Amino acid sequence: MINSIRPYVLAETNWKAVKETNFTVAVLPWGATEAHNYHLPYATDNFQAEYVAIEAAKKAWDKKAKVVVLPTIPFGVNTGQMDISLCINMSPSTQYAVLRDIVQVLDGQNIRKLVIVNSHGGNNFKQIIRELSLVFPKVFVCTLNWWQTAKAGDFFNEPGDHAGELETSAMQYIAPNLVLPLEEASDGAAKTFKIKGLKEGWVSSQRQWTQVTEDTGVGNPKLATKEKGKAFLEVVTQNVADFFEELHHADVDDMYE
Repeated sequence: MINSIRPYVLAETNWKAVKETNFTVAVLPWGATEAHNYHLPYATDNFQAEYVAIEAAKKAWDKKAKVVVLPTIPFGVNTGQMDISLCINMSPSTQYAVLRDIVQVLDGQNIRKLVIVNSHGGNNFKQIIRELSLVFPKVFVCTLNWWQTAKAGDFFNEPGDHAGELETSAMQYIAPNLVLPLEEASDGAAKTFKIKGLKEGWVSSQRQWTQVTEDTGVGNPKLATKEKGKAFLEVVTQNVADFFEELHHADVDDMYE
């Protein structure tokens, strides 16, 4: 239960507060709805995106940065997982349409900065941001992948790619009631491409998920702990908060040195 209204969380605050606040940075958590091995919930990415966005916004707000976190978008690009029950796909073209509508609102209300806090590897907003810049040139749109904002190797033995040690540790801290005991999880063993360029990463393509992994996980979660998740998330949210604060003070018409 929330003990008090958080004025930097749009879903919780009210018109009385909003009309008196000159918000400068909008934050949009964006996740996915998909299977995460056997032990993590389908909304894992959504819980993580929202937690990082709100916790970082709180830290930035305490430093007087006028940040507002928008409601989380719960669907991501899952075109390689269409044969996994109830993995919900949102195509990139749909993501563009959603973002266009949101940026149109921000543009009309003179909120000139939008940060997408992404929590799903299948989401890639770079080209969408390029296109939006032609339609709404006054709004600075950027994106970050929360799990890349700190060095995972400093906290985890094998961070993993999907539902591995990193994500499992994070969820053990964020929503422990939704994480099954680790003995319920599989080892997250995964196949790689056979072709050299794809294997080495200098050729890019979509993975067909059920051909890569039997349990939908990629990465072993067995060494995950709540303590690792807490330590990692503390650094992540501080780094993101520092970015929010710096962006709050930034002049979008003078971004280069």
